[in-house]
Amino acid sequence: MNAPVFPESARRVIPAGFLDALREQFKDRCSTGHSVREHHGRDESPYPPMLPDAVVFATSTEEVAWVAKLCHRHSVPLIPFGVGSSLEGHLLAIQGGISLDLSGMNQLVSINPEDLTATVQAGVTRKQLNEEIRDTGLFFPIDPGADASLGGMAATRASGTNAVRYGTMRENVMNLKVVTADGRILETANRARKSSAGYDLTHIFVGSEGTLGIITEVTVRLYPQPEAISAAICNFPTLDAAVQSVIEIIQMGVPVARVEFMDSGAVKATNAYSKLTLRESPLLLFEFHGSPAGVKEQAQTVQDITHDNGGMDFEWAEHPEDRNRLWTARHNAYFAGLQLRAGARSSTTDVCVPISRLAECVSETAKELDQASFPYTIVGHVGDGNFHVLMLLDPDNQAEWEESERLNHRLVARAIEMDGTCTGEHGIGLHKMEFMLAEHGPDALELMRSLKHAFDPRNILNPGKIIPAA
Repeated sequence: MNAPVFPESARRVIPAGFLDALREQFKDRCSTGHSVREHHGRDESPYPPMLPDAVVFATSTEEVAWVAKLCHRHSVPLIPFGVGSSLEGHLLAIQGGISLDLSGMNQLVSINPEDLTATVQAGVTRKQLNEEIRDTGLFFPIDPGADASLGGMAATRASGTNAVRYGTMRENVMNLKVVTADGRILETANRARKSSAGYDLTHIFVGSEGTLGIITEVTVRLYPQPEAISAAICNFPTLDAAVQSVIEIIQMGVPVARVEFMDSGAVKATNAYSKLTLRESPLLLFEFHGSPAGVKEQAQTVQDITHDNGGMDFEWAEHPEDRNRLWTARHNAYFAGLQLRAGARSSTTDVCVPISRLAECVSETAKELDQASFPYTIVGHVGDGNFHVLMLLDPDNQAEWEESERLNHRLVARAIEMDGTCTGEHGIGLHKMEFMLAEHGPDALELMRSLKHAFDPRNILNPGKIIPAA
């Protein structure tokens, strides 16, 4: 499969003595070994590896600032790296340069249970945070499928299965510590629940994918663990019936904590991968949070709505171990899908549309994919109008890659026509840059370019991502 390859001439020349300065400062935490560079030059996207010239493993904000100053002085690209779980080519070194690995910055800075906040270094993962705060009676709800780092989640404005109730990283990041392109260290806000003081720098950096600054600490909102939790599965005869149920549930104002969709292919893959015995038809996975009485009322309302749309009786996962197994299986749906076709490489995409257009968008997408020459799955955080398509491609078949790109283009065009977006969760990276003009228009793109130039005048921070060249 020949995904677009960026020419070697696009790589910037590393000045003489530059790598020596890095080695002198970081010793064995600066690597130019091929295997290390290859690990940091690929992600879960369909693109071939694009290797940095070196990898630096930072352990503090001050070290990040030191590297940024050096790269800024010599106009060398600098690409932040978390755990490498991105899906759209975010961290590929298309112009070479330095991959800055932040995984060693994995300390909890402070936990403030009374204020419902936590401040962590960028390399702390979501699972690590929840394990550390479990005894406080609080939890952090944002849960993308991978055990992503909090810094990476903020940089890509991540979401997850809980977003329908608790929101995304956009709503749950209160403050950031950021290193600028020229090595200055700043904090974007404070821990107050709200502020009207000046420009909202926090949310300029949230979702900027490492192109405006390097996030080294994140302050996030925490939530009380629910008094009662109940989870259930409901199967449907058709995809349309399942999605229509979600629309009616949301329009009724039922405060479900999670509502996830899986098509038949995704259910089949999940059964095989996670050793489950789910009925292999379109299904919704629900989770309800609240008081025992509130959870019971929510569940009854939802069950009535699903029955009206042909849904089967709920299959309950009452015990914590059953719920955990079910949601772990859902989070592993991407890896499960890969097993449907031995040796396949995945091309994934996501869109988000207004909830009123969700059934139409999913249905039209599935009809087109049914005619494809390769297998696919659809899963989604459909409570907020967001769904994902996994296309399983033969890596040696150029025609399949081109077919998948045509389907991706039609899906994105469909979503934008419905007043939606080209991505609700994955971010732009490389793979979705070409859709930015259609979604935002030329004036907004020019303003984004101006912002990029103001924050990063030498274009060293993750260059060539998000904003297409003028």
